[in-house]
Amino acid sequence: MQYVKQLDYFKNIREVREFEFGSFYFFDGLVISEINKGVFFRWKMAEKAVKAAKEFYKEEQPIAYISNRIHSYTVAPTDWLKFYNHRHELAYYSVVGSTKGSLPSTLLEKMFFKGSLMQFNELDEAIAWSLEKLEAYNSARL
Repeated sequence: MQYVKQLDYFKNIREVREFEFGSFYFFDGLVISEINKGVFFRWKMAEKAVKAAKEFYKEEQPIAYISNRIHSYTVAPTDWLKFYNHRHELAYYSVVGSTKGSLPSTLLEKMFFKGSLMQFNELDEAIAWSLEKLEAYNSARL
């Protein structure tokens, strides 16, 4: 597994936000998170990341989110309901990782996530898929 900072794609970084629970990397239309080991990721934490994204992405645009699960942590899947109840949406969502518990967490998240959720073993594959989806969306708008 690779950290975002280890990829060639990192040269396209626009901003990094570091929180006590993990780091969020902002690119054009793409957010990649790396949550710290052992964290129980809840809505209150996600709310901070959402606020940062709203500050960064000023205008309405589709956003692709990649959860780069380099560390073992737990997601509260029912908190996705809180995400949607606050009228937040992601255009594309992917999970990268093979840590213990990653697959069961992803399966639970699929039950609550309304959009397209993809699982990848490599971060560069998730980035390529996300960029392809964003490009197709932008091409369709022209």
